[in-house]
Amino acid sequence: MSTSTETISQLESVSGRVIWPNDVEYDKARASFYGGIDRRPAVIVRVADANDVARVVSLARESGTEFVVRSGGHGVAGYNSPDGGIVLDLADMRALDIDAERRTAWAETGLTAAEFATAADVHGLATGFGDTGSVGLGGLTLGGGVGYLVRKHGLTIDDLLAADVVTADGQLMRVDAESHPDLFWAIRGGGGNFGVATRFQFRLHPVGTIVGGMMMLPATPDVIHSFIALAEAAPEELSTIANVMPAPPMPFVPAEHHGKLVIFAMLCYAGAVEAGERAMAPFRALATPIVDMVKPSRYPDMYPPDDPDYHPIATGRTLFIDSVDRSVAETIVEHLNATNAPMRVAQLRVAQLRVLGGAMARVPVDATAFAHRRSRIMVNVAALYERPDQAPRVRALGHRLRRCAKAGRQRRLRQLPRR
Repeated sequence: MSTSTETISQLESVSGRVIWPNDVEYDKARASFYGGIDRRPAVIVRVADANDVARVVSLARESGTEFVVRSGGHGVAGYNSPDGGIVLDLADMRALDIDAERRTAWAETGLTAAEFATAADVHGLATGFGDTGSVGLGGLTLGGGVGYLVRKHGLTIDDLLAADVVTADGQLMRVDAESHPDLFWAIRGGGGNFGVATRFQFRLHPVGTIVGGMMMLPATPDVIHSFIALAEAAPEELSTIANVMPAPPMPFVPAEHHGKLVIFAMLCYAGAVEAGERAMAPFRALATPIVDMVKPSRYPDMYPPDDPDYHPIATGRTLFIDSVDRSVAETIVEHLNATNAPMRVAQLRVAQLRVLGGAMARVPVDATAFAHRRSRIMVNVAALYERPDQAPRVRALGHRLRRCAKAGRQRRLRQLPRR
């Protein structure tokens, strides 16, 4: 990026903060949630409002400068922090206006899921977001939003009523089902390819006391298969995430289970407490829980605070499959328990299984740009490691696990190469 006098002058005219490489806060401002990403943008612009966004977009267009948009900084690929160019950072745009009577809210896209959930819970209301409280609303919503209310209330985009978007020519547009309907269709699942979303209007749902939290179970093939079967058969009020992984050495995990394969499950029942307790009983009966923190609580409690010093280096892949039968579960266990070199390099390897369906599946496939309405199970295979130079070996592990999940869908599990 050319830092000419004219360019500097245009950037300094924004109402928000302009952070240059020689500023004290530069290193903190350029850091992503994930570690191992050490890129140096030419300038970071913490925009204050939509007018700032339009100025930065126009400058990037006129000068031909690369620029990226950041909301919460959780992109695992690090696209939110380029070498050179402009980072348009929405983190200071956090205004939230809740209309409890109409059950709607206007939220700026620098807000996080936890901030929105906490504010809405004061009114006994909620919108479903993802599974991590510090994720920004901007990127999460534009991608679809699969979270703890997905079976009861659908994807985040299913509660998106309108959006303010700055397009590539610097225009600010209000888009909804009646105004610019094609653009409204595209931003619901099409990602950030159509403009910079500065504000969203969401529908809110009555969500009082939930039954939810973390439950840890031993990860045998039978337990994994049965867990997914129970999650599919459960009432739509229950959404689950099953992380098959080695038990982390957390204080609440008994030492004898550290490093052993477990299901680190997150469960959320958004309905009557008594019904929620009944829905949890079959999961508790699968095996004696190693840890059971599932209890009546408030929806924001599903988003515990992040450790500010936790910045894992990670690689991962996401895909959709139709079922997890016992043979698929066996293969997941075999691969996660493998002792080959890539496995030893990885500090943590995870196969995350999310049962979908319910309200998400009832929306017509062509109603939004999200293409996976009829998918039954979403799988994310991921590995965390210590040093950037270990990335190629750990990525190979991720590819193997991804092939494993695909093979499960194709029923060719035993033909996987052993290397």
